[in-house]
Amino acid sequence: MITYEYPFNERIRTLLRLEDLYEKYTFFLDQEHPLQHHVALATIFEMLEVAGRADLKSELLQELERQRQMLMSFRSNPNVETGVLDNFINEIALTSASLIASPGKTGQPLRENEWLMSVRGRTIIPGGACEFDLPSYYAWQQRPFDARRDDIARWFAPLQPLFTALSLVLRLLRESGRTSQLVATAGSYQQMLQGKTYQMLRLTLLRNLNVIPEISANKYMLWVRFTTQGGDQKPKPYEQDVPFELSLCNF
Repeated sequence: MITYEYPFNERIRTLLRLEDLYEKYTFFLDQEHPLQHHVALATIFEMLEVAGRADLKSELLQELERQRQMLMSFRSNPNVETGVLDNFINEIALTSASLIASPGKTGQPLRENEWLMSVRGRTIIPGGACEFDLPSYYAWQQRPFDARRDDIARWFAPLQPLFTALSLVLRLLRESGRTSQLVATAGSYQQMLQGKTYQMLRLTLLRNLNVIPEISANKYMLWVRFTTQGGDQKPKPYEQDVPFELSLCNF
């Protein structure tokens, strides 16, 4: 199965972009070659760009607190397992406390590192991080794997509370959706949303169908058109029925 996600607003779009960057960072961090560590470091610089919104931290804190209050209200429900609920509430509380304790603007310690910012300034130029442009960076790349990995992890550490918080928020959002089994007739599906507010949709289909969903959505209507692509050609409409699963997620 393959799952596609579509954000309904800019806030969720930002969180999904940061989650994608975090997955790339963790993958390349554990690779040994200096060029792979270059990608890990460049990915951190991309994170700084995306996370530069001043209100992202406060938005995450507000959402975590809202989720905590909602879960607290379930304690009187006899059908809820108290132990599991308390563990979830504690996880939210610890995540919020860690995010609150992170000082200043997101990534500020990185921005105050003059050497890293000089590297960042060159990496945005195509081919700008060659050894003759940044000999100190080239020398750093020659250090042993463990030393390079420890340096990158240390530089990323101030960002970790933010990514722990957004991972938890996205997990709560994904778990909020109810899955429906649907069929796109002749490769097209429409659904009226009647003004309901959703944060994200998740669409899951069989990988071997070799189709691509193109999604358009607002608070009034959802439209999914399936296309297919062969070789280097542009995707073209897929005109057969497509079974898929749809989950509309909202806190």
